[in-house]
Amino acid sequence: MRKPAKPTTRRRFPGKGRYIPKKKVCHFCVNKVQTIDYKDVALLRRFISDRGRMEPRRKTGVCPRHQRVLSVALKRARHVALLPYTAEHIRQSGGPGPREYIPKGLPKVVSVKEASPEELMVKEPPKEVGAEEPSPEEPSPEELSLKEPSKEVSA
Repeated sequence: MRKPAKPTTRRRFPGKGRYIPKKKVCHFCVNKVQTIDYKDVALLRRFISDRGRMEPRRKTGVCPRHQRVLSVALKRARHVALLPYTAEHIRQSGGPGPREYIPKGLPKVVSVKEASPEELMVKEPPKEVGAEEPSPEEPSPEELSLKEPSKEVSA
């Protein structure tokens, strides 16, 4: 005889439910904002990424009507230099953002208070390949001027 079939109350993937995100509401509809002012930089910065790009609707939760008005306000604020087109100056001035970017050719900027004495010392440039060094037997003119004859005082 065949075994009776087990009831199908188990899920296919135990513990893995479907993720249902919380519904985002439009900031402007909730606060009943009539117009989005391009001069309100503090409000507009909420809708810009750390790289200076406009955040999409799926991330901010803004309704389609206000997203269109918001994009025009952001573009106007950029045009009159209230907001940046790119985040390059934010990286240079040390602004917020998880991405730390220091170009490979530039030295790391260290404040004098945080720097160790070794970092503050001026390092000599590398010597050229074809440059001749003075022989060790004869002192250089610089060494001669630094050395003074020692006069011993006898008591």
